[in-house]
This record gives sequence, structure tokens and C-alpha cells, in this order.
Amino acid sequence: MSEVTQFHNLSHVFISLIGAILLLAIYYNIRKRFRQILEEDEKQKRVDQGLLYLSLAMFVWVVSGTWAYLGSRFEFDNGFSYQVGVNLLSIVNNMFLLLAIFYFYYAPSFIYKNERNVRIILAIIIFVTLTTFGVSYFGGGQIYNNIDLTALPDLVLSGFLCYLLMVSMYKTFLYRGLKVVSVISALVVALIFYSQLPEVFLNLDDEFNNNLIKIVAKTSLISLFLVLATTWVIQLANTPKVNEMQIKFIDWSLIQLSIPSKNINNERIDFGSRTTQYKNLLKFALRRKFGSGDDQSIVVGASGEIKNQTYLSRIIDDLNDISSQDESLKLDRKDLFTFIGEGKYRLRMLPEHITVDQNLLNEFTEQSENKDYSALL
Repeated sequence: MSEVTQFHNLSHVFISLIGAILLLAIYYNIRKRFRQILEEDEKQKRVDQGLLYLSLAMFVWVVSGTWAYLGSRFEFDNGFSYQVGVNLLSIVNNMFLLLAIFYFYYAPSFIYKNERNVRIILAIIIFVTLTTFGVSYFGGGQIYNNIDLTALPDLVLSGFLCYLLMVSMYKTFLYRGLKVVSVISALVVALIFYSQLPEVFLNLDDEFNNNLIKIVAKTSLISLFLVLATTWVIQLANTPKVNEMQIKFIDWSLIQLSIPSKNINNERIDFGSRTTQYKNLLKFALRRKFGSGDDQSIVVGASGEIKNQTYLSRIIDDLNDISSQDESLKLDRKDLFTFIGEGKYRLRMLPEHITVDQNLLNEFTEQSENKDYSALL
């Protein structure tokens, strides 16, 4: 084993170990400090475990680095048992990364809190990894024009996971006001993917450069995970408590909103001609106030009552445009809406803190497209 490889493996182990422990400590500290916000729904514990799975993925990096070091040190890295360990660790690592992305609020919609699709992708990950191992073991090395064909499916799978991670991290940092970090995150994930190319394209196999790229990429990614954890803390700290928010629907297009932590105190907000956003907000309020169980939420999506998640963002955007609060206290979508699962969203306010003018209520339920709401009253 060369000194370069030994340095890479040991650095990989200790950097990953420190990063994993730090993320795990931050996660449990957040759980302790913000338990009320993370578990505000008594019926189902809605705990964000994204950081937990990221830390577990890094612990897998620690094990894989140790396994690579031992394989090189005791010269069994070309044997059957070594390859079995590599494939098993690859499955577990990809699984934890996918489960982490499952909790990313700005992950692609087919992944975010979509248990069915995640199970399908997990099955594909296991199948591709085991198939790659089987072909490699029984068919031997399949090299064509300096391309290792047996490693190609795993590279495609890694590319897909890198795409999900890149989009999720880029959008997360971008929407949290860290534009430079969002660009850096995309570049780092791209570097992570590039570091895997020499395993397939053998003409890129330069020991020093490849090990340097891997160390830089993984160290940078761990740093980004720590920044991500910090932004999550800030977001939770700025999230209004459920029991402080109040809303009154006074008349068509007119509401009175109180969120003291956002410096909004009995502020009257007139939606004016933005009637679609006003009606959608009223629908959420009526279901939260008068509904029970699943009736308190609305399905948002192509098959739901509200056809596109863009409409949720527009409600928040309009509130921010109309209201007079400081830029640093602008509302976020998570401040007002809670994601329940299966495409369902619910207003975060307590039913007793929602008031609707009786005349407005009568006019709304008398409209033909809103007849279903009369059954809630």
C-alpha cells in the first residue's frame, strides 16, 4: 500500500468520524431544544430526521474507509470477502443518503416525504448493487476501451443520488438566503460524482489526483452538512409557535393577522384582486377550524383540491408583499403550513385561534364549488 493511499484512507476515516459525531450531537441538541415545534402534532410525531441519516451515512464512510485501509494493509483488497464488504457498505450508504433526502424540504417532489417512491428507489439500489457484484464475481472483469462495464450501473445509480442531493441542497441553501453556499454545494456534489469516474473510466486512474479530489470533496460536503444543520437551527428558532398565531377573516380579501414573533400584531392585510390566494387560505382555515382528523388538511397536487404547490408559495409571497414587516421577519411557507404526508398540508394555527365572519362564511359555502365545506360546519 502506497503512502498516498494510506494517507487518504486514514484521513477519510478520521474526517468522516469527526463530522458524523458533530452532526449527531447537533441533531440531538436540536431535538431537545425544539421538541415542541418538531412534535407539535400529537397524533403523529413529525420529527425531521434528515440530519440523523446524514450522520449515519458518514459513519458508513468511517467503516468503508477502515475497510479499505485494512484491505490494503493486509492485502486482501482483491479478494471475494473484500468485494462483499464494499457492496454491502455501498447499499447501506446509499440507503442513508436517500432517507436523508426524503426529509429535505426542497427535495424533488417525487422524493420529499414520498414513502412509496423511496421504497422503490431503495429496492433499485439493492438490486443494482447486488447485480453489479454478481456480474463482477461470476463474469469476471468486463473491460472495454478502458471502461469497466461491471461498475457502470453503480456509477449511474450514484449519479442519480448525486442529482437528488445536488438539487435538494442547492434549493435549500438558495431559499434560506445563502446563494453563494448554494452554488458551492452544487459544485461539491458534482466533485463527489467526478471522484467516482476513475472506477469506471480506467484512463482517469491517477492515484494522487483521485485521492486528493476524494478528500477535498468529502471534507467540503461534511462542512456543507454542518452549515445545513446551522440553517435548520436558525429556521426552527424563527418558526412561530402555534399558540401565538391568530387569524381573522373579516371580509372578502381582507384578513387580520397576528404573529408576534414576526412583529405582526393585528395587522390588516387586503389581498385585493389576489382572490385565488385568499380563497385557498380561507379553505385551509375552514378545514383546520371545523374539520376533524383527515378533514383538517387539503391535498395539494394534480389530483388534489389545490392543483399545484405553487399556490401555497403564492399565499406566503402575497402576505409578504402586502404586509409591512421587516425583510428579516418575512414569513416562510413552513410558518403557516404543516406537511402531513401523502401530499396533504394543514394550517398550523390552532382552531380556536381562527375566526371567520359569519356573513363571509355563508357567502363562501353558498357558492357551488364550495358546497363540500358546508358539511364541515
